[in-house]
Amino acid sequence: MHPFIQQISQLFAAQGHHSYGEDITQTEHAVQCAELAILAQESDDLICAALLHDIGHLISTTDIAYGNYKHDSVGAIFLSKHFGPSVTEPIRLHAQAKRYLCSVEPGYLDSLSAASLDSFNHQGGLMNDIEKHQFINESYAKQSLKLRRWDDEGKIQELSQQSFDTYLPHLNASFIKAECDVL
Repeated sequence: MHPFIQQISQLFAAQGHHSYGEDITQTEHAVQCAELAILAQESDDLICAALLHDIGHLISTTDIAYGNYKHDSVGAIFLSKHFGPSVTEPIRLHAQAKRYLCSVEPGYLDSLSAASLDSFNHQGGLMNDIEKHQFINESYAKQSLKLRRWDDEGKIQELSQQSFDTYLPHLNASFIKAECDVL
């Protein structure tokens, strides 16, 4: 196992027991989102994005009850040294995907949890027409919308049956692809 993947595993082991205003831990949420991506028969890269989408909460903790409002970009930057854009871009865009869905889908805003609504308000709120157009034209907008849906659904205890390390093969597969892309 590459030392960076080991570092990620250790980070979840050390910090993953925290929550950020939801009724589940960071690790439970990560595992649930990854499991939803697997059930959707997605690629290793999107499974990794689902697993690691909130890593920014762990590497840049705050005293705010609902976590780090910039966790999307913090996590994407942290991971970009070893993972390609098919992992990092959906992570970077997943908060914007929430803003987009709140702006275009009736009832979506009302479905947000208290923690998600709080971060929505701190991350820019509803998008204007220009922002919606810019978002939907991003290269990984569709993947980030899938990730956002799993983010919403990944708060169900029954999906937390696996350990974080169960998903290491997906991380290894995506990591190796990123290394090959660099060469």
